[in-house]
Order: sequence, then structure tokens, then C-alpha cells
Amino acid sequence: MSRTVRIGVDVGGTFTDLLLHDPRRGLVWPGKLPTTPHAPNEAVTAGIVRLLEETSTAPGDVAGIVHGTTLVTNTLLERTGAVVGLLTTSGFSDSLEMGRETRFDTTDLLARPAQPLVPRHLRLGIPGRIAADGSELEPLDERAVLAVVRDLADQGIEALAVALMHSYRNAGHEHRVRDLVARAHPGLPVTLSSAVAPVIGEYERAGTACLNAYVQPLMSRHLDGLRDDLTAMRIDAPLRIMLSGGGVTTLEDAKRFPVRLLESGPAAGAIAAAAVARTLGEQDVVSFDMGGTTAKIAVVQGGRPRLKHAFEAGRVDKFKPGSGLPVRLTVVDMIEIGSGGGSIAAPDALGLLKVGPRSAGSVPGPVAYGRGGERPTVTDADLLLGCLDAENFLGGEMRLRTREAHKALTREVAGPLGLDTADAAAGIVEVVTESMAAAARMHLSEQGKDPAGFALLAFGGAGPAHAYGLAKSLKISRVIVPMRAGVMSACGLLAAAPTVDEVRSLPSPLADVDWDLVAALYDEMTSRATEMLQPGDPELVRVHRSADMRYLGQGFEIEVSVPERDLGPAGLERIRTAFESTYRGVFGRSLDGAVEVVNWRLSMQLPGHELSTGGSRARGGEAGRGVRSVHFPGHGLLEATVWNRYELTPGTELAGPAIFEERESSCSFGPDCRIRVTDDLTLVVEVDRALNPVSPAVPEEGGVEQPPEAKDAWRPV
Repeated sequence: MSRTVRIGVDVGGTFTDLLLHDPRRGLVWPGKLPTTPHAPNEAVTAGIVRLLEETSTAPGDVAGIVHGTTLVTNTLLERTGAVVGLLTTSGFSDSLEMGRETRFDTTDLLARPAQPLVPRHLRLGIPGRIAADGSELEPLDERAVLAVVRDLADQGIEALAVALMHSYRNAGHEHRVRDLVARAHPGLPVTLSSAVAPVIGEYERAGTACLNAYVQPLMSRHLDGLRDDLTAMRIDAPLRIMLSGGGVTTLEDAKRFPVRLLESGPAAGAIAAAAVARTLGEQDVVSFDMGGTTAKIAVVQGGRPRLKHAFEAGRVDKFKPGSGLPVRLTVVDMIEIGSGGGSIAAPDALGLLKVGPRSAGSVPGPVAYGRGGERPTVTDADLLLGCLDAENFLGGEMRLRTREAHKALTREVAGPLGLDTADAAAGIVEVVTESMAAAARMHLSEQGKDPAGFALLAFGGAGPAHAYGLAKSLKISRVIVPMRAGVMSACGLLAAAPTVDEVRSLPSPLADVDWDLVAALYDEMTSRATEMLQPGDPELVRVHRSADMRYLGQGFEIEVSVPERDLGPAGLERIRTAFESTYRGVFGRSLDGAVEVVNWRLSMQLPGHELSTGGSRARGGEAGRGVRSVHFPGHGLLEATVWNRYELTPGTELAGPAIFEERESSCSFGPDCRIRVTDDLTLVVEVDRALNPVSPAVPEEGGVEQPPEAKDAWRPV
């Protein structure tokens, strides 16, 4: 019998989320356990063992594992990567520090840019020069290369980046450097800028190569260790890794280009949100993923998340472009802020309440976790406001400590601010909600979008609990909370498609494009992508071609789809028309003037997997768990009906105030909400509508069940 079981594993800053899917048995089984920061693979292997035991699955039945991780991002933010050396063309070793020679904030006299990953004494130039047209101006001095690399090796470098001038047009010198280093220093990892980011832009290309080299040794150890752990568990299934652009790749490719995993975990959430939106027929959705450490917001239109090909990593200021390190790779376009369940709340020097970006993480975690945390967090506030059940957190596996959370919040926040503890808790939630709302408004306004025209799709361990308040702040009237919301990123891992993205720079006015050379570039990109994907059936392959274009003289580009056929003089007018249409969609108008093509792109993709997020947990209990007092934004403390999501009946309509609990997350909705339960137990919520009275109980055949009595509020199911 063929193997059918697939497992998705997403390692976050606070929790590690897992999902086992077996279509043969119709099984979708989630898991969540605290991340082990000192050794991330420990939580991964422990979670997989638990899933296999709970579902009676043999290791040999596993057909594939897909892994998403925040390890690359954390390594960058914490500056715990490798010691890297950089080789540049002579005279250009300081370009990494000079950057764009602009200040990201001209009004802040104390503003400091993000520091390069490679210090000046480890950035060295070598003789040899390639011209802008790809011709050789000066031959490579191989003796100088060996001497410089020997010097860097003596200084203890652990990885080497090579970024020579115009290597995107002619990578011959970089390839020769790689071969020389491989013979002289066979154990030294080498990253070529022409391989990781073959695009015009010396500063950005060099920065991408340096970041890849910076995280490569650590990620290679992590991925090899995970592979060894799986082998020890007798799991011999392929291990795939989530890419920042929403596709998945092989283990070897991930080890070679770990920079492409920079937004691996967050991208999985956006892919899952897009899949849910397509299932529900929703065209315009704001994806809201709030975990224990951060909140991620992305736009999904037409059933697909928006992508971009330039990214800033490790920003000094999250909201200020130019304050981070530029990276050239395909990523899901999202904004990420330090607002999560573990975000620490405290008054600042001016006596104002601040929440985040510092996080308690998994260890020590929120005070209520009882793992040594002493600083109150958003989770502690949620617990005191009634949004979380202390006895039913993680399905009862983890008991929350209400008294300790109350003491910490009183000591650290309420007392210093002169507030009642309940008011301080409500203030924490309000501050974190407004921080996320501000980020969402900015992200959508940059794209010319109004949040009110979108539905809010909430997931992550903390996302559903804060979706109602965020929707109210953004004036969004429709909220969607899928089943398995707490492990949606793991769902996205299993739904993602194997993908290869290729790009080549060939700057030219559109009217003067050398179409024969463009055809050769596409042949090269197609050949490489096919080699990477190794599709069994060519009919299953989906190919998308595009170009980065701009008006002549502009310093920014927009991506425009180009035809697969008639890519030549015959299709010139179609390409120009497509560019102007796309430009108007972004900026509201088009301009007169010549158009320039900068980069040509190819994306090759195999089909993904359809995955339902509903079902599979044992059923047979009661839907109603009683009532409890809950604080709702704008309404204060109200008695809310508590529902077991696993026992809801599809097609049911409920009214707020209500709380819906499942093992991995809880969500709450105020009295101005109508909640509809879909066939797969997704909650579709209408907010601020003229509501007809409906019973807040689950209807049964022959009538309507009355709400559970208050005396049963804490009765276990």
C-alpha cells in the first residue's frame, strides 16, 4: 500500500506547531508544544512522536515532511550567525557599509543604520574586473585570491561570500574564485552573489550573499540534524523546506541557499490563509497571523498572497524603509511587528504603557505558564480578562496560573500606572490591538487599499482571540476563523507547492530588447528550474513569466506578467500595455515616456495539495461549555457563552457574546456579532450588522436547545 501520511512542522518563537494529514483515513490531526530555543529539533521530534502515537501511525507510513522555521530570522536579529569574510572587486570593499548613502530618517539625529554582517577587516578586494556588458576588462589575479582567502582563514572566518562587479552578466570570475577556494580550503562554505541573487544592484546583491553565508553553517547543522533525527525515528520520507515566497524546496537546496528561508514560517501562514479564502470564495482577505512572539499581516487577493522581490531584513525601525539590510529574494509581501501573546507589557520612562516588541518567548514565557516568567504579557492579560480558560489551555495539558498572572500585572503595570488590575489588563490588550491596527493600515495604504473592503482571516495561537478587537479598529465587518487556527501555518506547509523562482538581469529599453538573448535567458532559467523540480509529468508543471519594468529614469520597478508565447517584437505592444495597466493599478495613473526592462523572471511550480482544516478530533461531547465573564473591546465585561468548536453543528448560526475553544486557540466575539458555522467548522462572523435575534445555542432536530446554565460554566467536557 502506498504511503499517504504527510506532516507539517512550523517552529515558531514560542510554540512549535504540527499537523498530520492522512487523506486515506480522512485524518487531520494537530499538535502544539513549547519550542525548545536551545535545541529547536527537540520540540520537532517530540511533536512528531506524539502525533504518530496519537494517530496510531507507523513511521514507515509517512510519505513526506514539510518544515518551516524562523531560525534564519532569529539568527539575524540576535546576530548569532557565522563569522563571514567578503571578497569584492578591488576598490569596492566598503560598498556594503556605504549602502545607498541616504539616511532612513532625516529627522532623527540619533538614527543609526543596520550594521553590516561583515566587519570592515573581513571585507577585502581582489584584482580583476568584469564590465557592465559582461566583457572582461581585467583578468582575475588568482595568486591574490589565494593570498586574500588565506588571510581571511587565518582570522577565523567560518563562511565566505563573493560579490564581484557585474557578476550577474558574467559569473566567470566568481566561479573561478569558488574553485580556487574549494581546493585550498575544502571545508569552507562559499556563497556566490551570482548564484544567490543574479540581479543588477551591487549593494543589494552583495548583502544577499553575505546574509546567505552568515546563516549557512547554522542552518546546515540544523537541517542535517533534523534529517538524522528523522532517520533515527525510522522515517525515511523526503524532507521539504518552506521558502519565503510560499513554495517548498528540497533539503539540499535549502542548505545551499538558506537566505531563501528568511520568511519561511510566516509565508506558510499566508499560503494557508489563501487556501481558506479560495475554499470560501473570498476574493479580498487580510491574513492576520498572531503567534507568541510576533503578528504578521498580509494581503490575499484573487485567492493568492501578494509577492515581492525585494525585502529588508533586521530593520532598526520596523516602520521605516531603509533601516534594514536589503535582500533580493522572492517573499510573501507582509508586515511583521513584535506583538504576540508573549509580548511584554510595562510602563516606559514617560509613564506610558508599552507592549512589545520584547517577548517572553517560550522560556521563560508568560507569567501564567509557570516556567519562571516574571514580566506580564499579552497572554497574562487575556487570561485575566476571561478570554482564556486556565483549566483548558492546550486542551488541559497546560494549566495556567491566574493568581501569579494577577500579581505580576498588578506589580509591574497596574501599580506604577495607578490603575485597577482589570483596567490595566484591558489597556494592554487595547495597546497591542492598536499597534497591530496601525501596522495593518500602513501595509494596506502602501498598496492603495482600504481595510474596510476586506475580510479579516485570523489564525495563530493568539490571532483568533484578538481578531474581534482588530476588526473593530480597522472597521472590517467580516471575520473568518478557520478550524485548526492555532496551527494554520502547519496547514500552509502541507498545502504549499514545490516551486523554483529564477531571475536574470538584462537592463534595456523595451524598444531595444535583444529578444534572442532574452530567449536564451529563459532557456537557461527553464533548464535550471526543471533540474531543481524534477517533475515526473511535464503536463503538471505551471510556468509563469514576468519582467521587472519601469519608466526610463525611475529608480524602482514593478513586476508585469509577460506572455509565454510571442515573447518578441510581435508581443511588444502587449507587454507595454500590460505594464501601463499594472502601473495605473499601483499609482492611479500612467505616464508618457519610454519603458525599460530591468529583470526577466520565471516561476515554475508543481501542484500543491488540497487540505481541509476541519474534523478529526474525537467528538461525542456537548457543544456548550457554560458561560463566563469576558471583557470585550468597546463593551466591557459581559457574560459570554462558551462553545466547544469540535462539537458545533455545521450550518448553525450563533450570536455573541461568545467564546469558541479548541485545543490550539480560542476566539471571542462581542454582542454585535453573528457567527455562522460552515461545513468544515470554519467560523464566519459578521460584525456591526443589523442583527436579527438568534439563539446562542446549537439547534437540534425538532427545535432549539437552550443556552447552558451558568452553574455549568466550569464543567469539563
